[in-house]
Amino acid sequence: MTATIITSAFDCGRARIRPHFRHLATVVTIDGEIDALNIDRVIERARRFVLAKDPLVLDMSNVNSCTAEGVSLLNIIAEECRAAGVEWMLVPGTAIADVLRDTGYDAMFPVARSAHEALHHFAEVIDRRRQLLLPLVRTTA
Repeated sequence: MTATIITSAFDCGRARIRPHFRHLATVVTIDGEIDALNIDRVIERARRFVLAKDPLVLDMSNVNSCTAEGVSLLNIIAEECRAAGVEWMLVPGTAIADVLRDTGYDAMFPVARSAHEALHHFAEVIDRRRQLLLPLVRTTA
């Protein structure tokens, strides 16, 4: 069983952000509407959850409306994760997938179909790393 710490939601106008600190990754869920009026608040809140040691899942599957400004959020998250050396995955909903396709960014970000799938991916990455390190631990003297 995986422990989850859920904090309260942050109000960003017509969007809400809820972080879930899980064993495998930090899951940041964004829902509602993202537009020019609230994009700065959404970016400010979301980028706070890029933590140096934890992978990030940006779950935007319940965003029901997003303008092209939403792509700036994804570019900033991608840059913050790159700078921190953190792996991340996006879970887009229909609104986000449409914006990505319309702006030509549909192949620019690592995508999963669900937060569960993203967490499973990170678990597999950890297992592969352990398998690579196992021979180093078994060295004989």
